[in-house]
Amino acid sequence: MATKPERSVSKFNNELKLKGFNVWELDEDCKATRVYSRKDFYKICLSTGTSTIHYADRSFEVNDTVLFFGNPHVPYSWETHSPHYTGYACLFSEDFLRLSERSESLLQSPFFKIGGTPILNIGQAQREFLNTIFQKMIEEQQTEYLYKDDLMRNYIHLIIHEALKLQPSESFDQHKNALSRITSVFLELLERQFPIETPDRPLLLNTAQAYSSALAIHVNYLNRAVKETTGKSTTTHITERVAREARALLQHTDWNIAEIAYALGFEYPTYFNNFFKKITGTNPSAFRENLV
Repeated sequence: MATKPERSVSKFNNELKLKGFNVWELDEDCKATRVYSRKDFYKICLSTGTSTIHYADRSFEVNDTVLFFGNPHVPYSWETHSPHYTGYACLFSEDFLRLSERSESLLQSPFFKIGGTPILNIGQAQREFLNTIFQKMIEEQQTEYLYKDDLMRNYIHLIIHEALKLQPSESFDQHKNALSRITSVFLELLERQFPIETPDRPLLLNTAQAYSSALAIHVNYLNRAVKETTGKSTTTHITERVAREARALLQHTDWNIAEIAYALGFEYPTYFNNFFKKITGTNPSAFRENLV
């Protein structure tokens, strides 16, 4: 079986990094396999054809038109079986979408959730409407319109909301109350910060206040929700997750202690040393030495 050619993506990735989004038509490169070096982009794909999509521990057989939502923190791959494959794809960063005041729809959407539903079957009418949206996005990204980024965010939100209207309500994660919903969003946002893949991009959300700001709720409300729902405080969840990541970085990377401290959001290595020793009973250097 012939191997699909890999396409150089350095320029493509550079454009993504600079703009925060990119939209293209699948029909133009359906015979190529794109390999993305960056892993922090969400993907929305409208496609028609026969394929197999592997998403986390599940596989989906696709025989018609689907709308797919890819989460950068959930591994997925796409096997194309059709000789002719059409559609559109959009990649965007969370930072790009977060500049919008209405980004909460992304956080709440079941399509991007771990264990959620990343694929929707699309009828002819919905396909025609979504085709129009993607075509407008492709046209718009070529312009010099001053508020182009805002318009692109609106298009992305429109696609997500159209998908939410198509999704049967019984397939959604149903939360018992507002407190459990807030807790679920917090825990998912916490997990999205990891794994840390480079020492020069430090962890930004490392306090309860930082998470409450990101979720646009008061910190006291977040603390109450998390405590009542899980029995642990917000700070405890953050501390435990940072500690697990610290152990992983010490074990699986060759970064020095200062680099790990910075990557985890500590201003000084001594702060990280004190944190790690309080949690584990030993300092980072001794922990790493004992792994040898």
